[in-house]
Parts: sequence; structure tokens; C-alpha cells
Amino acid sequence: MTNEVIPVIIPSYEPDEKLIKLLSELKAAEVSPVIVYDDGSDESLYGGYFKKAEIEYGAVILRHAVNLGKGRALKDAFNYCLNEYRDLIGVVTADSDGQHSIEDIKKCMKALKENPKALVMGVRDFDKSGIPARSVFGNKVTSKVMSILAGVSVCDTQTGLRAISKSFMEKLLSCNGERFEFETNMLLMTKDEEIKIVEVPIKTIYIEENKTSHFRPIQDSAMIYAVFLKFLFSSLSSSVVDMVMFAIFCGIFRGIAGIPFGYIMVSTVCARVISAIYNFLINYKVVFKGKGSKTRAAVRYVILAVIIMLLSGTLVSFFHSMVPNSPELYVKIPVDCILFLMRFVVQREIVYK
Repeated sequence: MTNEVIPVIIPSYEPDEKLIKLLSELKAAEVSPVIVYDDGSDESLYGGYFKKAEIEYGAVILRHAVNLGKGRALKDAFNYCLNEYRDLIGVVTADSDGQHSIEDIKKCMKALKENPKALVMGVRDFDKSGIPARSVFGNKVTSKVMSILAGVSVCDTQTGLRAISKSFMEKLLSCNGERFEFETNMLLMTKDEEIKIVEVPIKTIYIEENKTSHFRPIQDSAMIYAVFLKFLFSSLSSSVVDMVMFAIFCGIFRGIAGIPFGYIMVSTVCARVISAIYNFLINYKVVFKGKGSKTRAAVRYVILAVIIMLLSGTLVSFFHSMVPNSPELYVKIPVDCILFLMRFVVQREIVYK
């Protein structure tokens, strides 16, 4: 009979008594093993907390000589657990600032046992009163952006209470991100690896307005949203190329009589061919980094490009005929903004799946 193990990992930087309280509750609940990762805290100021954690509460203490970030601490702790525990099911990660109750930690453990290949997320209810405004805003906005741009729907993107399967831990060792952005990249990787996300409702606990949190709203949000910039850059820069080439070709073909299907359709086709080639190369080499078969992706991309191109030309021609004296670009911009959203979703879900 195997002795199945689910260690609790607590990354900690400059802790206080809340870490000791959590460890005391874990010991009382007979939850073990517990790994506390000291992410480069000043030994003279905070060493006593880690010694107490080790001596009185039996925690395994791992250390960074300098502060390397929560993401690096988690990945190094994953590596330790994968090497140390033969019968590892997965791990539970919890914050050291008192936000996670023992009851909720055990709920996530139970959910992982029931879903041994999943990522379990302990999600908070941000509609309740008394939650710091920065947490409400950051989580709700990030959840919406992640759902729209990445196709990953999670109620609480910034929760530190997660249960992670052994197989997913192995993949996460090579996941980008050394600080708080690692937790966002973890969610994005569930899409690539087809990892099921299981959400477990937990208590929403904030102590002293969450003043001890090392999450930096401006700096770390910038890192998190940087994950999405490559998607936006590819599509928006391609749209700029398309608009410029469309204007050039309209100038070339506008005065030529007898052009089949009209000069707007011809200009649309010529511009879209150039922008499509640019967009595919950027997506394959930069955005999706050459995942999957390039030939298969190219075929899917061409089919999508032709459909979008025909829709654009048809819709622009139709609406321009209703206001014939208006510049063509005034009609094309709103049409292509709508098609942009459609194009992005199809590329994400089908072309580069």
C-alpha cells in the first residue's frame, strides 16, 4: 500500500507571526509534509521565524540566498518535491500571510485526490464587502482579459491557494516567469497542455487590508499583462500593415475602369495577402513559437485569411455603397475591428491549437 503524499508549499519573503500561526494550525491538523521556501529574507531580521518553523513545527526549510521571486521559489520547491517524495500525488501552494485557512487547504487537497491530473484553484468571492479595492479590480480585470484573449476562464487569477498535480508540476518547471507573473503563466499553460481547472470556493480573508502582501499592483500587473502584449502586437501591427496597403491600392485602382468586383474588393485582396503573410510569420515565430506543424497551421491560416478577406471586402463594399461619398477607410475600420475579434478567437482555438 502506497503512502500518497501531498506536501504543502509556503513561499515566504520577510514573514511575520502569521506564518507561525499557519504552521501551528497545519501541525494541529496533522497536515504534512510542509515546505517553507525562504525567498532571500534578511537572516538577521527574519531568521528566527524560519528556525522556529523548522524546529517547533517540523517544516522543511529551503532557501534562496537572495530574493528571486515567488515563481522561482515555487519552481524550486516543485523540483524538490518531485525528487524527494516517491508517492507524490501533487502539491498544495499556500501564502504565508494568513489568507488561507486550514479548512480550505484541506478542501483543495481533497479536490486534487478526486482530480489527480487537474489544477485545483481555491477561488475567492470578490463580490463580498470588505475586500481591498486593488484586489477586486486586479482580479476582475485580469479574469476578463484572460478569458477573452487566452480562452482561460478562471474566477480568481491571483489566488495563491492551488493544488497542482505531479504531472503538471513537471511541465511547470520549464514555464516562464520568476515572480508573480509565473502564476498567470501557469494558467495559460493549462490551455496548451489541456489541463483541467477545478475551482473550489474558499473563504475571502484579508488581514490589515492585505498590507503584508508583496504583490506590487503596478509593477507586477505590468508583468502579468505583458503576457498578452505579444498577441495584441501581432494582430494590431498586421491591421496597420493591412490599412496602409489598402489605402495605397485604393489610390492605385480607384481611377481604373472595368475592374472585376470593384476596386475596393481588389484593394482588399491585395492588402490582405501582404498583411496575412506578415501576420502568419509573426504568429508562428513570435506569438506561438513554432508550436505544431507549420504546414498544417499555414493551411488553416490561409483558409481563415480567405474567409476574413471576403467578409471584409463584402461588408466594406456593402456599407460604402450606403454612404458612397465617405472615405473607404471610415467604413473599413469598424468592420475590421469586429472581424479582428473573430479572427483572434479562430486563430487561438483552431489555427494554432
